[in-house]
Amino acid sequence: MADGLISTRALIEAMLREDATIDAGELYAVAEALGMGDQQVRLAIKRLVAEGRFTVDGRGRGAVLTATDTTRAGIEPDRAHVRLMYAQDRGEAPWDGVWHLAGFAVPEAQREARGALRDAILALGGAPVQGGLYASAHAWETALRDIARAAGTEAYLTTLSCTDLDVGGESGAAAAARLWPLDALADGHRRLADLAEDALGRTPDATHAERLALTVGLVAEFTRAHEPDPLLPPELLPPDWIGARARGLAASAWSALAEAEAGSPLRLLRWFDAPLQPH
Repeated sequence: MADGLISTRALIEAMLREDATIDAGELYAVAEALGMGDQQVRLAIKRLVAEGRFTVDGRGRGAVLTATDTTRAGIEPDRAHVRLMYAQDRGEAPWDGVWHLAGFAVPEAQREARGALRDAILALGGAPVQGGLYASAHAWETALRDIARAAGTEAYLTTLSCTDLDVGGESGAAAAARLWPLDALADGHRRLADLAEDALGRTPDATHAERLALTVGLVAEFTRAHEPDPLLPPELLPPDWIGARARGLAASAWSALAEAEAGSPLRLLRWFDAPLQPH
């Protein structure tokens, strides 16, 4: 089942329970179900302890790992992001037709800060329109200003909004198709859909460790599919966009896994409960 998608470090963090601890015996069992060896897990634990991310009480499979405050804060999911994607799928977050643009021209002497600002814009789903100019279908001005202020580049950032963006003679969905790599994004969602369908089929007869492994794999694939996804509103996507179907299957798989593991304290089984619910 392990195909390089899930790192040992990511697995360990995913095994965190609601009390911020990890049962080492359960961790090793899930690692085995994912095709990871004991030595691989031991080395990863040793590195995480050395970095101050976990403490360990006990030895081997009888040990208990406890996450530090920094670790707990850093591995929470972006619930607002997840809530938005499912709200859009349900038709509860229609697009207002406003494009949000950001441009910057940071001096060469501050190229490190310039790179940080560019990376932040891309991480927020921005697409390059032309040199130094980026577009988003979502409001991002406050986030961009905060990032630019922290990087010391606020004086070089310009933001504006419009309703008539034209990209090489294209507007609306056609413009979005030129700005964002929709084919590559769709491939990621197809992988998620396939994995979610597989998880749904395997959950009823899976062992405890196998179900936890399915959960870890599902969350990892969900993350891989959505990290590069700008979450364009349906108005800017093809009518048969695979993202909505993939998320629907993922939600069904999560529900099935959570129901089958109702007594498990694993936080990963509960992380997306609230964002998935209609409001």
